[in-house]
Amino acid sequence: MSTTGGNTAADQLREALAKPMFNAVLKTWVGAGTTDYEVYVRTGELLSLQTEIGQLTDPDELMFQIVHQAQEVWLKLLSHELAGVVGELDRDALWEASARLDRVIRIAECLAGELRVLETMTPDTYQVIRRSLGNGSGQESPGYNAVLTAADQVAAALDRLLDRRGIRVVDVYAQWAVPPHDLKRVCELLVEFDERFQLWLVGHFMMVRRTIGIGHGVNALDGVPTRVLTGRMTKPLFRSLWQLRDELTAGWRREGGYAPGAARKAHAGCTGTSSSQG
Repeated sequence: MSTTGGNTAADQLREALAKPMFNAVLKTWVGAGTTDYEVYVRTGELLSLQTEIGQLTDPDELMFQIVHQAQEVWLKLLSHELAGVVGELDRDALWEASARLDRVIRIAECLAGELRVLETMTPDTYQVIRRSLGNGSGQESPGYNAVLTAADQVAAALDRLLDRRGIRVVDVYAQWAVPPHDLKRVCELLVEFDERFQLWLVGHFMMVRRTIGIGHGVNALDGVPTRVLTGRMTKPLFRSLWQLRDELTAGWRREGGYAPGAARKAHAGCTGTSSSQG
């Protein structure tokens, strides 16, 4: 279905955008795929992967397709970086693993941020686009499945690291133990990534809710009820790191604290003074 209706200014602009453009700074034509930038980034191939403007079922279909393509590229990078984390954990290179996990967290934030672009699509528009999607489902996403596979291997690498150090994950947070700060930092970064990943799935759930609903009898294109997404979006990647929170809370005791408003003693760790004696 054509999205253009005549020789309007918008039509003329689209025609111009489809052709090479002259860059006045470089004094060369850009868009033919011949500049070093275009060759390296492979823009010719990349920008040909979308449905042609005149064949879109709705103008928003281009946005819908590009966002999903971008998500797949970010998910590819995410699984690649997680594979790097596995190697670094197995080499006890925890500083390197921490630095990479910082990147992983930012990638997950990009995924969630991009997904919000889809929320600008109204439900009636999606009902039009949906007719041309076959039985497509997010469960079929290669990137999503790659991240799940990679995360399983990260969890296994963390277990191997703990075994080498002869401790359990709950011991990393135990007040009586000598704090393994490098390992604790890695664990907290993994939790942060896990939270960001779950929030991305929550965002996907909300997008589904905004477009097709989650009422009784509402199914995704693959036939799965949309209500089941509520369970998927809170399923952690690193279950042991969340379970230890339960263990710490189960072992918590009220004794040793202060009543609200009661006088308190100064503690060396809070005042900045050293508790060591020489």
